[in-house]
Amino acid sequence: MASVQFDWKKSPNSAALPVSNNYSDCAAKLSDDILISNIRWFIIFRWGIISALILIHVIALLTPDTLIQFRVIEENNWPITITLILGIANLFYIYALNYSKPGKFNTPSINLWSQIIIDLICLSVVVHFIGSTATPAPFFYILHIALACIFFSTLESLLVALIVSGMYTIVLLIEYSFSGQFSMTIPIDPAAAQNGKTRNHMLFWMIALDVLFFTVWYLVSRLSLVVRAHEHRLAEAYKRINQAQHEKDQYAVLMTHQLKSPLDAIRSKINLIKGGYCGEVPQEIKEALLKIDRRATNMASLILDLLRLQRLKETCSCNADNKPVDIRETVQKCIEKLTPVINTKGITFNVSIEYFFYKSIPDQMEILMENIIANAITYSHENGSVEITSNLNKRDNSATLTITDHGIGIEKDDLPNIFNEYFYSPRAALHNKATSGIGLSIVKIAAENNHLNINVNSEPGKGTAFAIFFPEIQFSETKQKAALNEALGNSLQQQ
Repeated sequence: MASVQFDWKKSPNSAALPVSNNYSDCAAKLSDDILISNIRWFIIFRWGIISALILIHVIALLTPDTLIQFRVIEENNWPITITLILGIANLFYIYALNYSKPGKFNTPSINLWSQIIIDLICLSVVVHFIGSTATPAPFFYILHIALACIFFSTLESLLVALIVSGMYTIVLLIEYSFSGQFSMTIPIDPAAAQNGKTRNHMLFWMIALDVLFFTVWYLVSRLSLVVRAHEHRLAEAYKRINQAQHEKDQYAVLMTHQLKSPLDAIRSKINLIKGGYCGEVPQEIKEALLKIDRRATNMASLILDLLRLQRLKETCSCNADNKPVDIRETVQKCIEKLTPVINTKGITFNVSIEYFFYKSIPDQMEILMENIIANAITYSHENGSVEITSNLNKRDNSATLTITDHGIGIEKDDLPNIFNEYFYSPRAALHNKATSGIGLSIVKIAAENNHLNINVNSEPGKGTAFAIFFPEIQFSETKQKAALNEALGNSLQQQ
């Protein structure tokens, strides 16, 4: 038996870039949504750095000679101090991002700027203790320049590059100024000191790395501009596609309305002829009229589905009125509405649903249930049966409603596509030639609008089960007591 979980979740904070045709706009910093996403990644990355510093501290306690070989000396417990600073700063960033209300001094841009400044100060301390010329530690400055080019505008990233250059220069000057007065934490390159070329050595590193810093800034900022320009073009293309889709839907609705009026007129005339109001007609014409009426009925059903689908799509972009809906009552209403079809096929319904409420859009919940139940009836065999059951989980206030038929089933390859618009499998088309392929598309949009998940299990020739998951349901003690009293009264009458 094949099984597919369908989960339609809307993203309220979609990270969309502002659309603009101006190349200068591409140099602007990213939107707040993207900055927040990158800030979270930056915080996770910093936890990794903190873990590495803790590891250095542990190694320093266990085997200090190992660190000395790599020119890292545990003096004044600087690794644990930097670790504490970064850890406290990370917690502050998380609090400002998740728990503090956005304001003038609490924006994603300020959050990111504070992260970069504190990180650069801590990195400068690390570079000082590890070595500014004898180790590759200064090259970690490049990471912050690259991140600034990604996160900020060109001018802001240039400011970060200038800050990096200034901090590294200060570290070099501190080492040069105090190297002759007292012992450093880490000695300057011995070869340079012995040859009396310390000053030239410092100037060489200062100039070389400053050139490297600004070269990296230029290359990454140019690359960032190119990437942002492509993103803007993609955003424009996406907007045009959405606009074209909207215009197509509007045109389809217009054509549907234009078809509805003449179709209703045709069906009205057919009913007049069938009712004998236009005189006697030969049997051959009656049979032809029945076929025309059948096709017209199918087309009217298709038009109704198209209009319903468009109405549900429009509901996606507005705040609908959500109310607690009695799911058991909704299912019973749908079954009563479909009674003529149920009787025609001789379908037996076995319903066992507990009382619970779900806050949703009432008419959409009814549409969803009606389409799934109608689907179960349509693809069941003559004189078949359909079971509708519920399973309540009172621990997390959730429920699952399962609608099971024993009909033709769905092929494994077709199962992932059943909620696509206008999709119907060859197996379904053979069983029901009047299908439009829209019913389950309506179910999908209604489920998305009401935050429902649907799990579909099916096996060809044995049937299909639609399991609808309801999160955060509500219980009604009044209705439960009424149901118990009704059941008790019925049992007393039977006695």
